[in-house]
Amino acid sequence: MTTTDVTTGRLLDVGRIYLEPEVHAHARGREILERFPGAELIEVPSHWQIPELHGNEGNVGDWLRIKRETLVLGVKKSLSLRPNGRSSDFIAPSHSNGCAMACAYCYVPRRKGFANPITTFVNIERICASIARHVGRQGTKPAPNQCDPEAWVYDIGENGDCAVDALVSDNVRDLVALFRGLPTAKASFATKRVNRDLLDYDPQGRTRLRFSLMPHETARIVDIRTSPVAERIAAIDDFVAAGYEVHLNLSPVIVHDGWQDAWDRLLADVADGAGDAARRQLKAEVIMLTHNDRLHEVNLGWHPRAEELLWRPEIQEPKRSGTGGWNVRYRRGFKGGCVDELREIIARRLPECEIRYAF
Repeated sequence: MTTTDVTTGRLLDVGRIYLEPEVHAHARGREILERFPGAELIEVPSHWQIPELHGNEGNVGDWLRIKRETLVLGVKKSLSLRPNGRSSDFIAPSHSNGCAMACAYCYVPRRKGFANPITTFVNIERICASIARHVGRQGTKPAPNQCDPEAWVYDIGENGDCAVDALVSDNVRDLVALFRGLPTAKASFATKRVNRDLLDYDPQGRTRLRFSLMPHETARIVDIRTSPVAERIAAIDDFVAAGYEVHLNLSPVIVHDGWQDAWDRLLADVADGAGDAARRQLKAEVIMLTHNDRLHEVNLGWHPRAEELLWRPEIQEPKRSGTGGWNVRYRRGFKGGCVDELREIIARRLPECEIRYAF
């Protein structure tokens, strides 16, 4: 694992680490602490119980600084896997939670409150073992589905970005190696970060990397601290050549004046930037924006300009979330029409690209 992105301080410049006491007993925990030798260490009873971090409303103004300078280390307690059925067959136990990037629409901070830095779980051996046991119990996939025609697909990055997590530890490398040896399964994760260290992980076709894309001008407003969209497109061929299955995560689709033309230009750039080998295996998922009232309030404290795009009550409708807050999504009927329009653009610009699902 290289240290280029960490030592430049551009994305991560860790000066404070909150950690559970058990972290010291794990090899991965000790490796991470050695990686950031100058960081202040603060022991906490739980990675979820850090009042000065997650419960402090005053942190909103320091949203970006905390993401850059703070790291949380914990031990993953629940190792259960759950069905998904959209992008993947199953959601694997999280090896991380939170992110150093700051996409204004991200759903992960909704549970944390006023700060959302990376939390890394150090018991990676148990996480990998639980996945391997689950894969073994599934046997051979009996029939194709939208996730994959042959392999069981496991999302390993539901609560973070694996390409960024790889700057902190070797957890992602270990997971890619695990699936390399599981002939009936694939790992999958979406990313907005081009981390070329991952090109050396030798996935041998058993890891699906989904580059998240949206129009360049929209991304400049809401995809904060991410790799530029043009850089993500330019990396597609390299990751295919390195042995990854590369798909597109066209998400979130944000409706605004001229959004159709913006998506048309983006997909034309993909068509021009991806080579024949990449385009032959290219598939996509389309996800319309879902926003949240709590995240809306947080964003107003650090990035109100993003909310001009994300919070559109005149075209959105509320829905009570499973955690008690209110999500907002584009109104029924209106949303379906937008999905149909985007399908037509994809069919025109990338006719060989299968849409695995859209909602």
